Amino acid sequence: MKKITYLLLLFVTISFAQNTLHYNDEKGSEKATLKDMEWLVGNWTGEAFGGTFQENWSSPLGGSMLFDFKLVVEGKVVFYEVGHIVEKDKTLLYQIKHFDANLKGWEDKDKSEDFRFIKKEKNRMYFDNFTFEKVSENEINLYAYFEDSKKEVIFNFKK
Repeated sequence: MKKITYLLLLFVTISFAQNTLHYNDEKGSEKATLKDMEWLVGNWTGEAFGGTFQENWSSPLGGSMLFDFKLVVEGKVVFYEVGHIVEKDKTLLYQIKHFDANLKGWEDKDKSEDFRFIKKEKNRMYFDNFTFEKVSENEINLYAYFEDSKKEVIFNFKK
């Protein structure tokens, strides 16, 4: 009986385990380079928030990989994101800025949302509240944890 209870508890724990991590100042960041993220390069699409999204990642150049994101619902742009992953202090930093459909910024003009790198695994790169996962050459997942709602959302992208 103990074995069954233990297995059931383990199953429940694994089933509800999150795919995102939170940055810990004491542990810091593992070393990483943009070479570790090159599989993101390309044009990706998917569905979320009742619409279709596009995300485009550039090849590493000048110590950064640039991206743009667009969400379209019922034929209209809802918002854009522009950002990059940069090499900094022998690790990576993920930075984002948001804009409405008229390119009015959500963040102050001199501010960005910054997410520090945590660690890398075989097919995953963990940043504070975000995890990039390579499923295949033509499919990736982005797991995002939203502090306001305390919920993790998965974005599935295909080339």
